[in-house]
Parts: sequence; structure tokens; C-alpha cells
Amino acid sequence: MAQAVRPTTGSRLYQRALSTLNSDGRPHPVENTLAVVTVVLGLLAAIAAIWDHLHLLSSWAGLAGILVGAFGQYRSATTAERFLFIIGMGLAAIGFYLGMAHGGLFGGVLS
Repeated sequence: MAQAVRPTTGSRLYQRALSTLNSDGRPHPVENTLAVVTVVLGLLAAIAAIWDHLHLLSSWAGLAGILVGAFGQYRSATTAERFLFIIGMGLAAIGFYLGMAHGGLFGGVLS
């Protein structure tokens, strides 16, 4: 009967996501955090790039996403982490380039 009771140490979705990212069986908390931060910054930069008056947000978030993603790609240990880094860095690059086209990192702030 002991195997019928499962411990609830966290949500199943969180456990499944971590087991997908940690496909080698070892935990990688730093790399997983960097992957999630890269995707979030990439999404922020790409969505902010839709509106041209948000060029400061999109260009800075895109630059941060590219740099965090490059460092995370250097440290990554599994293929799933690398996949998230590439997706996040691609979104960050799109946001960065469109933000630069709409006014740049300091557009209008420094005269």
C-alpha cells in the first residue's frame, strides 16, 4: 500500500518541466533559471517592439536577453536548455533590432 501514496512536493507541471530540462538526470538550477530568464526577456523585447514608442524597453530587454542567452548557452548542459536559449535569443534579437530601428538604446534621452 505504500506505493499508492505519492508525496506532493510541488506541482506536477513544475516537476514535469524540470524533468524535461534536466534530461541527463542531474539538476541544473542555474542553467534552468538562465533559460527561463532568456525566454522572458525575449518575449518582453519582441512584444514591446510592436509599438515604436517602447523602443527603449525593447532594445534594452533585447540586449539583456541576448547577453544572458549567450552566457547561458555557454553553460548549458542539456539539449532542452539549448533549445530554450535559442528561442529566447531569437526573440530578444528581433526585439533588439526593431528597438534599434525605432530609436535605439538612448534615442531621445541623450541629445
